[in-house]
Amino acid sequence: MAEFVYRPVVGAALTLFKALDLKIDTQGSENIPRSGGAVLVSNHIGYLDFIFTGLAALPQKRLVRFMAKDSVFRHKVSGPLMRGMKHIPVDREQGEAAYRHALTALRAGEIIGVFPEATISQSFTLKSFKSGAARLAQEAGVPLIPVALWGTQRLWTKGRPRNFKRSHIPVTIRVGEPIEAPADQYAGAITRRLRERVQELLEDAQRSYPVRPKDASDTWWVPAHLGGTAPTAAEVREIR
Repeated sequence: MAEFVYRPVVGAALTLFKALDLKIDTQGSENIPRSGGAVLVSNHIGYLDFIFTGLAALPQKRLVRFMAKDSVFRHKVSGPLMRGMKHIPVDREQGEAAYRHALTALRAGEIIGVFPEATISQSFTLKSFKSGAARLAQEAGVPLIPVALWGTQRLWTKGRPRNFKRSHIPVTIRVGEPIEAPADQYAGAITRRLRERVQELLEDAQRSYPVRPKDASDTWWVPAHLGGTAPTAAEVREIR
């Protein structure tokens, strides 16, 4: 099927990242199947996460259809692009239509991208995972592919201004081995196993990240448990 919107958008993103001189380190892309359906599951720390998660699939020549909140599809700029790339709008009050849409795409051999935390984690730690990704994989009979991102929060995240300067920010992407989702297992148990694997990948990405904060004012992007000044998950809940 022709991709008249998706491929030019990918090309534009790669051109922007080159102009920004981003240092993108991707490992594990070979774990993404070259054909057939799969559910790509990533942590969520910045507004550009869907782009970087999608980039992880490019070496396998796959395009990812992301499930995203429907307000993005109503925006005058992002809306036509999201529809043109065949992403899937999610109405959080009535998610059944989005679920059926994603299930149909998976059965047709597409890769669906899901952020099971549902919203950006302002603590930059993993929040609890919703079970929708596991249920989709079970019902479609496809694997779950865990992904962890680190560094994307430094470009653009909730509560912080965008940083699209040529600042050489590293972005680390780790893709794990497929996780099977047997239909006879409890979706909650599969979701816990999936979250544990994303956590392992996230810790690996953090350990291998090539830079540290320049000074005390630059510690905002580091989680509190790693010595940074990002709010803890409990503090984020209190703010809300």
